[in-house]
Order: sequence, then C-alpha cells, then structure tokens
Amino acid sequence: MTKNIGRYLVPVMNEFLENRMVFVGGPRQVGKTTMCLSFLRKPTINSEAYLNWDDLPSRDQLKNAILPVSEKIICIDEIHKYKLWRSLIKGMYDKKKNIYKFIVTGSARLDHYRKEGDSLLGRYRYLRLHPLSLGELKKYDSTTIQLLLKFGGFPEPFFNGTEKNWKLWQRERSYRIIYDDIRDLERVKEISSLELLADALPQRVGSPLSINNLSQDLEAHHATMKNWLQILDNVYFSFRIPPFGAPKLRAVKKEQKLYLWDWSSIEDIGIKFENMVASQLLKYCHFLEDSEGEKMELRFLRDHDKREIDFVVLKNKIPIFAVECKTGERSLSPHIKYFQTRTSIKHFYQVHLGTKHQKIDDQTTIIPFGQFCKELNLP
Repeated sequence: MTKNIGRYLVPVMNEFLENRMVFVGGPRQVGKTTMCLSFLRKPTINSEAYLNWDDLPSRDQLKNAILPVSEKIICIDEIHKYKLWRSLIKGMYDKKKNIYKFIVTGSARLDHYRKEGDSLLGRYRYLRLHPLSLGELKKYDSTTIQLLLKFGGFPEPFFNGTEKNWKLWQRERSYRIIYDDIRDLERVKEISSLELLADALPQRVGSPLSINNLSQDLEAHHATMKNWLQILDNVYFSFRIPPFGAPKLRAVKKEQKLYLWDWSSIEDIGIKFENMVASQLLKYCHFLEDSEGEKMELRFLRDHDKREIDFVVLKNKIPIFAVECKTGERSLSPHIKYFQTRTSIKHFYQVHLGTKHQKIDDQTTIIPFGQFCKELNLP
C-alpha cells in the first residue's frame, strides 16, 4: 500500500496559517513531523526551516531567535521541553509574524504543557493529528480494516506491513515514550513502575477502569496511580472517556473507560476492534473541535444493571449518535432497544466486521464498520 497520502489536517493547517501559528500535537511517530515538513520549501529534517529543540544547533538558533532569511514557513519541533517555551515562541511570533508563518509540533499534549494561563492566547490554533483511518486512506474494504487491526494506524508499521517490523517498532516506541518523552517532561521518580503500568493497560482496555485495582496490583498509592495515568494521557499513550448520563437512567456517573492510541498491542480481537472504533470516533470529535470549533464529546453509556452501549457522540452537549461494536454479524443488541426508549440519542449504529447491512428502523442500523465510516464521512 502506498505511503503517498495527504494527511487530513493539511487543508485546515493551510487555512489557519493565514493569520495564526499552528500547533500540532499527537502521539509519537503518528506522522506530525513528516506532515509539517511538507509545508517547507525543502521538506526534510535537513532544511534550515526545521528547528528541533533536541538538536543543539537548532536550540541555540531558537534561543537567539535566529531564523533563515530565505524561508517563509518555520517548523519548530519539541520546543515544549524548554521550560520557558511559551514566552520564547510569543516573542518570536510577535516580532516576526509579518515575515514568517510558524508551525509548532511535539510528542506531548501542547495544550496541557501551557501550564497555568496561556500567554499565547489568540496567536495559534491547536490541531491534534490521529493515526491513519479508513477515511484518510480512502479505502473501506475488509483487507484495509484487517491491516489496521493487525498493525494499528501508525504510518511506519502500517505501510511496512510485516510482523517483524511491527514488533521492533512497538518496542522502540514504548521505550522512547517512557524514557525520553516522560523523563523530559515530568518528575517521575519510579520510571520503571510507570513502564509496568503501560504494560498492564492493554488488559484494562474497554472495561470500567478501577484505579484502586491498579494501585493494588502495582503497589502504588491511589494519588500516584492517578497521576501516572494522567501522564500517559498527556503523552498520547492512552485516553479515557467518561460515562453519559440521562434523566431516565440509573447510569453510572464516575467510572471511566480507557483506550490506547496504538490498539495493535491488544490481543483480544473484540476489544481491539472496540478500541479501533473508539480511536476513529475520537478522531472525528477532535477534528470537528479543532477545525470547526464545535464542542464534541465521546462517552459511553452504562447503567447499574450493566446494560451498556460502547460509545455515544455528543455535539454541543446533545447526543447525536451511539455506536455498539460487535465483531460478528449478530442480531441487534437488546441494550440498544432498551436505551432507545430512555434517551434522546438520535441514532444507534451496531457496527461489525462482516457484510450485513440492515436498517432496523428510523433510529437503528446494523452496518459494516467500513460502510459506517464511509456513510458518516469520518476523517
């Protein structure tokens, strides 16, 4: 499969660069640098317009605001590792915004690492780059779905398509997240314990997350475990979604469900598929938030009798559709009918890996996952 695809955020970046800096966040090795380099006159890391904080000569240039006179767009990478990065970027942008356009990217949540307040407010737009998906690849067939399930949506292992490369990539990525990204950004004394947590999370995907159980299993305090989970969220290793409540339901209110940005490490095919669907829906929500300014939320629906719908998507606090995941072409989940009469959710989709496409009624559809992504025009 070809690597020559245009990333879905490029048109939005072109629009925003007209009058703002563009910040690009997202997980390590998701393709942020490659996408940002495509805006440069010389689209390689050897370009004078690409300045990486991890590179000592680039660091000196940034500290002294020395920018190449022949360039129009400057790409700045990993600058958030510098304690005073916000004031540095602010001064550079205010003085030179009539000369240059700025793209700032990094392997952690730049919105989180603004810390208290935001001295850059009004000067940038923040975009989150997600792994590859069916809509971005413009392929909705079962072969592409199986490749995404097996190798995940990160460009290198997906396009390489070999088991050996995937295993080597996974080992390297996990090590660099824990021992490079987190060590550079956080004060974590027991970094090896955080590595154990990262190894334990694939077995917790899709189920209500118990911080108490994790604390006991890894022999850590509850507050410490809560902090570690937040750190892994901040570096785009994992993400959590809260429950959706409705007035007529005895819905759970505090439990959260956890998913991974790289679902390929999950062994159970059902849970792996659920995680891939979660990632696709989160990509949809983030895209509408970042590009259109909509208030989007991804939640799940579960009551105290353990009836559950995997996902509910909300737009400006209004539930617009819900999604239940099944690997096989099963009959409609009875939970859908139950929640259909007790919530204001407009449409329910039961997505699966087969070919069955059946419209049950005006509110309910059983649909193959690929067709679901195509019909909803998911990015």
